[in-house]
Amino acid sequence: MSNFVVDVEAVSVFEEQMRRCKVKPGEMVVVLNCAGEQVSHVNALTVAIQRLGAQTMNISVPRDKALAAGVQGQHPLVGHTLALETCKKADMVIDLMGLLFSREQLEIQAAGTRILRVMEPLHVLKQMEPTEDHRRRCEFGRDLILKSKVMHITSSAGTDVRYGLSQYTAIAEYGYTDEPGRWDHFPSGFVFTQGNDDQVDGTVVLSPGDIICAFKRYVEKPVTFAIEKGYITEICGDGLDALMIRNYIESFNDSRGYAVAHIGFGLNERARWHQFASSRYSASEHVMNALSFYGNVLFSTGPNSEFGGKNDTPCHMDLPMRGCSLWLDDVQVLEKGRVVHPELRAPGYP
Repeated sequence: MSNFVVDVEAVSVFEEQMRRCKVKPGEMVVVLNCAGEQVSHVNALTVAIQRLGAQTMNISVPRDKALAAGVQGQHPLVGHTLALETCKKADMVIDLMGLLFSREQLEIQAAGTRILRVMEPLHVLKQMEPTEDHRRRCEFGRDLILKSKVMHITSSAGTDVRYGLSQYTAIAEYGYTDEPGRWDHFPSGFVFTQGNDDQVDGTVVLSPGDIICAFKRYVEKPVTFAIEKGYITEICGDGLDALMIRNYIESFNDSRGYAVAHIGFGLNERARWHQFASSRYSASEHVMNALSFYGNVLFSTGPNSEFGGKNDTPCHMDLPMRGCSLWLDDVQVLEKGRVVHPELRAPGYP
């Protein structure tokens, strides 16, 4: 007997998402997962894709237990040449495995294959469902960054940091992809870039309520990062948060883990800052609520390979911050965590 069980509601959600991604008859869509993981998503995606007349194939690769779970750039596709080549020949890959920051993802994109990462459970996919307005606002924010030379961020807690811009591109992450070679994450809703090499300087202070995504933990006591020429030179704080961050970076034994990585701001009004604290499903959730919540500043450390940079360290931390003010050149985007640029405000928000 077949063990193919399908969640009808999930099929509906994924079918609408595949429409946003312009999946059409004649296309080949690969659903990529680790063996035995996210099987319900695989089944629902298979049905949804077939309903739109496209062909679909599930590539399921065993997880190597030697790989550290949750470490960026390390994934089971490494060494599976046939599977990688098949992904490169597809029109679209649904990534349930987690290829971000890897050479393999960049190769698939370079082949013209669009990629949609899906890591969240169904209830988050429904809650943060993307809209055309998310796309409009994220693309506007991306274009604003591309026109700017400096991003300046401050906060009442003591953050005062400047990023030189122009060396790298900017990315609008709004939750779906319909263009060859483009990557996105369903769900999402933020815009980000990478500071110029050697041109990020200042101080970043994590305040109580900010989020350490690697630990799915809210900051309880302030953590201060001193930054010079794109690298963290000191991490100060007398609480457990600073200790854990220092220990995490040190554990990789890789000085590139102290690099300042991407920087951006959240624009998804459907994302919830408090999600980790309030959700009884938090153990099953990824971190897209934290990365995308409206008005956050997304400070991060580690690799810049997704922008074509040379730093591919597996040591990566996303640290969404509340209550920051942000300028692109002389244009103010955020004021104390509130989106103030009129083209970036969500409908109904002052």
